[in-house]
Amino acid sequence: MTGRVQGKVAFITGAARGQGRTHALRLAEEGADIIAIDIAAPVEGVMYPASTNEDLKETVRQVEALGRRIVSDVADVRDLDSLKTLVDRGVSELGHLDIIVANAGVAIMKPWNEVTPEILRTVIDVNLIGAWNSVMAGVEHLISGGGGSVILTSSSNGLKAGPFNLPYNASKFGVTGLMRSFAMELAKQKVRVNSVHPGAVQTMMVSQAAEMFERFNEVNPDLVGMFSQWIPGRMPPEEISNAVLYLASDESTWVTGTALSVDGGLANY
Repeated sequence: MTGRVQGKVAFITGAARGQGRTHALRLAEEGADIIAIDIAAPVEGVMYPASTNEDLKETVRQVEALGRRIVSDVADVRDLDSLKTLVDRGVSELGHLDIIVANAGVAIMKPWNEVTPEILRTVIDVNLIGAWNSVMAGVEHLISGGGGSVILTSSSNGLKAGPFNLPYNASKFGVTGLMRSFAMELAKQKVRVNSVHPGAVQTMMVSQAAEMFERFNEVNPDLVGMFSQWIPGRMPPEEISNAVLYLASDESTWVTGTALSVDGGLANY
């Protein structure tokens, strides 16, 4: 029995740790080879610890331990030319491209009156422009190969705004719109485009929010209840990776333009 994405090649951004790493490993477990990038450095204004080059090397090690090939490098999703160069190199080495997972993202949580132009620009550039860049860096390879799957990481906050997170909300609602726009126009080339909408996943980003909860409660306690979800606890990133696997596989060949929530009910609260 072959894997669910056997013989496919996936380009994944933000792959050094967290959801990006688990996406790479889940797809590799099911037979895919990987093109992986990460900035592996601090992003201005982001308060939680940055990924490192060693983190990215560990992702490479774990993918190779599964018997799959991987091409990786340090790159910033805000730099389209660098992404294109890496994707083209990956396709040259691995033969083709079938899947794009635009996963890289940041959050800088502040009350609205503490958001500076620089913070707004950084979050929009990484989360929204970076998603666009990730698609544009690889989609021509999908088209020339006869089709494929593009998966954009939005958020529960791309369906329902969360408090104290104005730039992130704007960027992730934008990703949802980006997904639907690409899905409409690429359907005739048999490229399907969908988004996943994680809730409280066990990552550095969500850990930062938890640490700031007490301060947010002081700023506006009436809004803190918006962080609630139906299923208790914080989900492991593998839950999101299972959704990515489904959207990447041939099990979803008639699924496009869909916003898939994996958030324990958070966006419905």
